[in-house]
This record gives sequence, C-alpha cells and structure tokens, in this order.
Amino acid sequence: MTSPRWRRWRVATASIALTALAAGCAPAGSDPGVAWHDASPSPTASPTPAPPAEITLAFAGDVHFTGRTLPLLDDPASAFGPFAEVFDAADFAMVNLETAVTERGTPEPKTYLFRAPSAAYDALQAAHIDLVSLANNHALDYGQVGLLDTLDYAEQAGMAVVGAGRDADQAYAPHLTTVQGVRLAVLGFSQVWELADRWAATGERPGIAMAHDTDRAAAAVSAAREVADVVVVYMHWGQEGNICPIPQMRSFAELMAASGADIVLGTHAHVLMGDGWIDNTYVHWGLGNFLWYSTSRSTDSGVLRLTLRDHRIDEVEFLPGVVSGTGQPLPVEGAEREALERRLAQAAECSGLADRSAGPARPPPLRGDADS
Repeated sequence: MTSPRWRRWRVATASIALTALAAGCAPAGSDPGVAWHDASPSPTASPTPAPPAEITLAFAGDVHFTGRTLPLLDDPASAFGPFAEVFDAADFAMVNLETAVTERGTPEPKTYLFRAPSAAYDALQAAHIDLVSLANNHALDYGQVGLLDTLDYAEQAGMAVVGAGRDADQAYAPHLTTVQGVRLAVLGFSQVWELADRWAATGERPGIAMAHDTDRAAAAVSAAREVADVVVVYMHWGQEGNICPIPQMRSFAELMAASGADIVLGTHAHVLMGDGWIDNTYVHWGLGNFLWYSTSRSTDSGVLRLTLRDHRIDEVEFLPGVVSGTGQPLPVEGAEREALERRLAQAAECSGLADRSAGPARPPPLRGDADS
C-alpha cells in the first residue's frame, strides 16, 4: 500500500530545488529554482562526479520540563525516550523549548507559566538535539530576568538557541551551521500576540523575535539567504486546538517563501497540522506537542524527517508518536498509528498547500516567476 502523503513520500519527476545552491554550483545570472537530472552520460565527464551531498533534518514540536515531565530530568540521558535515536541518526535536529530555564524572576501576568531547571539542556543534548527555538509565548514567563537566565544557561551548556536574545539583533539573527558541507541557516519567530509588545526584543531590551515586525523578519530571512544553501524558519503561531491554518499563518508563510525560506515549520496549536508546498517552499503548519507536562488538546506527536540531496528536499517523512502518561513521546504502531494517520489526513484536507507527493507534472514555477 502506498503510504499517505503526510507520512512518507518522495519528490518524483523533478527535484524541488531549494533556492540557493552552494557557491559555484550555478552559473552567474542563472536561476537555480529547478534542477532537472539528465541520466545520459556526459562525453566530457571525467572523472565521475561525486554523488550529491545527502543530509537529514529532524524536527519536533513543543518541549518543556515541568509538572509530570520534571521527574524525567532525574535521568537526563533517557528523558526523550526512543525518539532520541531518531535525532541521533539525523545530521541536524531541532525542537521548540516552550519554557524559561530559570529559578528566578517574577511571574508575568498570564495564565500558564512554565520554567525548568538548567538540567533541561542536559536532556536536550543527551537526545542529540542541536538547536532549540525560544521564539514562543513562554520564554519570558518569568520576565527578562528569566529570559537572561535561559540564555546564560544555554551558553554555559553549549546549547544553541535561536529566536531570542539580549537585544533585537541577537534575537533576529539566524543560527548558522555547516552540515556535511551544506550551509544551513535557521531562524525563529513568534506570531503569538499575548504580551507581544512587552516581550519583543528591541535595541535596548532582551526579548524574542516577533513575526509581527514583518519587515524585520523578512529582512532577516533575505540576509540568511545570502549566506546559506538552505534556510529554515521555525515558527510559533496558529490557534490552539485548530488543525487548520488561520489567515495570518498563510500570509506570513507566503512572505517567508518570497523572502527566501526553503522550509517553514510551526508549533503552538498543540495539535498536528498538515503540510505541503508554497511554490518551492516546503511548509508544515504544526508539529504538535512533543515532551509535554500535562493533558492537552491532543496526545498526537512525532518527528518530521526531511532528507535533502544536493540541497533539494528529496524525501519527507513523518514518524508518528504519542505523548505518554509521563509526558514522554513514544512511537506508535498498529491501530493507534492508523487512527493518528486518519487524523493527519483530515488535517491535510484544510492545509491549503500544494501536494507534490507524486511530483509535479511540469517544473514548478521559479521563485518570483508567475505560474503561466
């Protein structure tokens, strides 16, 4: 049986090309939006060129260590359970850290307040997670003091963070890394309005990178596009409990795609959402909860795994899971997996995104060109 699109598919017929290729891979003035593979041998090809670089990226949703998940830190090495093996097998892994990492600070005027001890970073690193986003509606739950502790503890642990900083320049800066020769840039933004004005990073104030400042967010992505082969935007957005994207999500995803993002991912709705394409940009609206402190709108979970070959998304796979009674994510099989797959298929119906599970019948439009 062919697997559903949202679970596992290969891009066929034409590779969906990521916008920027490594320096020297495209002729000057050419648009590398689509690369076609000619199977015929080149008469001048000697020696045989090296196979295209292949990397895997793994992404999961919201994580924090409080309530029922706090005891998992008694053994940080096992906190993430079996899914740690998925992260370990990937070349790059990322989650959303939905908490302040602090024991200080004053609670902000909001309903849900999350904080975790510094051992949270030990657990993240033990699970082979390379980067966490702090661009969410909990990073400042204990004010600027709590955020600064979160940043300080991350620095002490050698844990990379994105989407927050001691000022706006740091908050909007991309995380830059090279993975098997592929230059990767990752940015984090929040589109949640709660306390957004007082939480936004400024030139003189620590805070998070807000998607509401569309000009700055677009400029940050465009700047990352100039120095990276692959640009990822990790969002915090949407309406809690809604499996369908709201208009603000769609408009911002389109802006990110136009600005040069190759991959746009989201969290915050606490449910799994659909995925697909906006032109040549892959979008997953919502990855749901991953390591979660209490009951929630859904226990559906999992890891999104993207395989890139020669800077192109060649394979998309979702590894389904469930948030267990301890809050730890666990893989699912059998009837439980089938039920989750049905819910994901329902979410896909309202994604509003193009489905390229069978590959495009003709080359997709190049970024910035009209689809005629």
